[in-house]
Amino acid sequence: MTRERTEATVTDITAGRLQRVSKVIVYPLTVRITHWLNALAMFIMIMSGWRIYNSDPIFPFYFPVELTLGGSYDGSVDLHNEDGLAGALQWHFAGMWLLTINGIVYLVYGILSGHFRRAFFPVGPGAVVRDAIAALRFRLPHRLGVYNAVQKTLYLGVLAAGVIMVLSGLAIWKPGQFQELTWLFGGFDVALGAAPSNATIFPPAVCKLRPPAG
Repeated sequence: MTRERTEATVTDITAGRLQRVSKVIVYPLTVRITHWLNALAMFIMIMSGWRIYNSDPIFPFYFPVELTLGGSYDGSVDLHNEDGLAGALQWHFAGMWLLTINGIVYLVYGILSGHFRRAFFPVGPGAVVRDAIAALRFRLPHRLGVYNAVQKTLYLGVLAAGVIMVLSGLAIWKPGQFQELTWLFGGFDVALGAAPSNATIFPPAVCKLRPPAG
């Protein structure tokens, strides 16, 4: 179904002229599946990451154990005399590989299918400023399945943050084997800070930019 057909259908409905229409598919199935798999991977990595952080905090606070992932806290203390770090690491690596493999599938599909080109480009500073001002004045028009310039910029930023998150995670996981990658981040400590920083930005942005229902 063409974009013009989709927009005409929405106009007819909003004008009160309801009529029987076929289901409109706004986003391809691949985009939808990879999006929600990314959301699942981020959920796993964040909650297990909080348990990992609790084992050796760098700031004077802890995350509530109930909000972390890593197995039974009491069971880990009783059986292994540790707070679930081993289980949290296993969950974290599982989430990392899910995010990595799923991200590669999404990137390959987005490039080869032309999805990135159609959805995110063209975009420029002038268009971003114009659409941002229009949004603040509640005058930004909305077209089904079409991103405005601000959304395009944010989505490209999310993709970049996802790549940085995976690379910084590899630099932390294997700093010896990936020493060149660790060096590019400015050292182990910088890479250690980059991973949780991106994890703070990435999930809310993904939820905000999730594909609307088709």
